Amino acid sequence: MFETGWTVLVYAIIEPSYTYLYGHNPQLRLAVQKQGDPSKPLPKMQRPSKRLREGFVYIMPLLIMDVTMIKKFHGVPVHEMALSGNYDPDTVGMRGTFLAPTLHRFSWSSPLQTQRALPLSAPSSRQLVTQLATSILIYDAVFFLFHFALHKLPLLNRIHHVHHGHAEINPQITNQLDVVERLGLVLLANFSLNIIGSHVLTRTVFIPTFIGLLVDIHSGLDLAWSYDKILPKGWAAGSQRHSYHHQHGSKYYEPFFNWWDDLYGLIIDGRKGETSEVRQGR
Repeated sequence: MFETGWTVLVYAIIEPSYTYLYGHNPQLRLAVQKQGDPSKPLPKMQRPSKRLREGFVYIMPLLIMDVTMIKKFHGVPVHEMALSGNYDPDTVGMRGTFLAPTLHRFSWSSPLQTQRALPLSAPSSRQLVTQLATSILIYDAVFFLFHFALHKLPLLNRIHHVHHGHAEINPQITNQLDVVERLGLVLLANFSLNIIGSHVLTRTVFIPTFIGLLVDIHSGLDLAWSYDKILPKGWAAGSQRHSYHHQHGSKYYEPFFNWWDDLYGLIIDGRKGETSEVRQGR
């Protein structure tokens, strides 16, 4: 259960830090800057002690997967994965691919998945940085598609509406999600790590990087040290783009960067141009 506990701990540190900045620096709030009203009241927000139910709802599906699924890591022989899942490695035909889920073999002697077969060697610093950057880029692309579907498909849009139910975007909105969308977010993050065979250490570093980016884009703050101010101009979406998306419910479906949104915009603009020419009889 390490990854689940690590995720909750990291979120419990990062999000309240942004929430404190949000509550004590009204001049940094994007809504205040836009309206030019420093007296604009704060939206209704919850104290950490009042959010235990939210934490419980978030943790339980992850814990259930932790104790029922075999986690497969790059560099671990298949027979060791089988042993960790209470299988006989000489008789089971368990697939070693990281994308194929495998349930723990439940028995009276091993009712839950309690062990992890881990790689013996650590990645090099180059491997860690490469895997981390690649997994973030993959997640950015697949979540763009998932997020686009959440807005365009009526059934999914009803699920996603929970995330947009606020007066003003603020750090606490990061985890204001329907359980289905939350699981989708977690599974897509796992897919982005698993498809390239990320090392356990990479996964451990991925979590604070990933959560930091998520909270930053939902912060509703114009911070000088946000990642979009550090990366080359035009690369990153940042809090301003995501705030626009939450305000209008359209455009800017990509979470962290701009490339897929910009490509989608070019396609849509091209189609609008074609439609306009057809209407004009060209």
